[in-house]
Amino acid sequence: MKNSGPTEEQLRAEIEELKRRLEEQRVLQQAGVPAAQAGPSPGKLLFLGLFMIALIVAGFFAGYLPRQRREQVLAAETKTDAESLPAVTVASVTRSATRTDLVLPGNIQPVTEAPVLARASGYVRKRYADIGDRVMEGQVLAEIEAPELDQQIRQAQATLDQAQSSVQQAEAALQQGRSNEDLARITAGRWANLVSRGAVSKQENDVYQAQFAAQQANVQALGKAVAAAQSNVGAVQANIARLTDLKGYQTVRAPFAGVITVRNVDVGALINEGNTLLFRIAQTGKMRTYINVPQSDADSVRTGQTASLEIVDLRGRRFVGRVTRTSKALDPASRTLLTEVEVSNPDDALLPGMFTQVDLEVPRKNPPLLIPGDTLVVRADGPQVAVVTADGQVHFTRIQLGRDYGDRLEVLSGLEEGQQLVVNPSDLVREGVKVKPVPQSGPAPARRS
Repeated sequence: MKNSGPTEEQLRAEIEELKRRLEEQRVLQQAGVPAAQAGPSPGKLLFLGLFMIALIVAGFFAGYLPRQRREQVLAAETKTDAESLPAVTVASVTRSATRTDLVLPGNIQPVTEAPVLARASGYVRKRYADIGDRVMEGQVLAEIEAPELDQQIRQAQATLDQAQSSVQQAEAALQQGRSNEDLARITAGRWANLVSRGAVSKQENDVYQAQFAAQQANVQALGKAVAAAQSNVGAVQANIARLTDLKGYQTVRAPFAGVITVRNVDVGALINEGNTLLFRIAQTGKMRTYINVPQSDADSVRTGQTASLEIVDLRGRRFVGRVTRTSKALDPASRTLLTEVEVSNPDDALLPGMFTQVDLEVPRKNPPLLIPGDTLVVRADGPQVAVVTADGQVHFTRIQLGRDYGDRLEVLSGLEEGQQLVVNPSDLVREGVKVKPVPQSGPAPARRS
């Protein structure tokens, strides 16, 4: 729409020109210049002035008022456009704390647990313990009847008697050989004197000297036979000691004080040595659980660090423990650090095999950013969030996720602290679309699937 009247600058210029002419007319009248030479008369000038004022008023109504109406219409249109923008709920990107709770799953196990196996084959003659029983160290748990073992012991005892008799025979033969050696030595000495006197021939002397040497060799052989017989006696005695120890294992005893957690046999059951599991015993005064700490937090876990255990079935109770040891190496398959947490169990509230959540408070050198979980958009090209810029435009940004806390997510890269993210972005939220951001208040709304 064009403005047909004079502009405000033109009206001002004409008024200034009129003022200038009036001032010149007044100066000429004071100087006595005739009216014809001085220019128009005062009446004409007044008429001209009124005419100029009328033009100014007409220009005001013809130019300024339409312009004002256009500005009002434009402002109304702008307001309408702003009110017609889709309103979206936004949440700010925040920085996580310098210390965080690291919650990891684990299974509770006894500090000491051992299977009780049979060392003697036979049949269970009597059983004295069952599952759940508390036993002391050395307490009898069961008795095994092993008749074959008793026969082996009697057989070994008979073999020992035979070996001892063989030793006695060998010693008697050795004694006889030594006597024959003495006789041969005396005879050889006498014949040596006779040969020196020339009373007997040298050949006869050589016979007796050879007999003496043979008796010496025989004594040495008999001595070795005695040593062999004695060694055989020692071997038989060792076998008897072994069988006797095995007979002692017919009485099954508890290796340490604890609770019987498994009982696999009953009276009359056949037992195979070293294979049959009789009982399993565990010490439950102290429990331990193994957790796998991720590589990103492995350098934050230290021996002696406090940890708390929470059992889903024992709501309202938290068990305080400590880190007793770590593997000092990462598992190459999972890139995790095996860590053992020990906790006291004086009232037996913790049972072996329970599932627990272990809470470790660990420091963080570079705390990551946090975003609400319902701002995440998962697409084919990776996880993204809808960022609302300062001018209200939507821009989808790819991010790298860290730990998942359920209602919150850690972001390792892709965002800056303080940015505004669209909560639960709908189909109307697209790249480059202008929106009206509304700050989120109260708890975050549930994420739509």
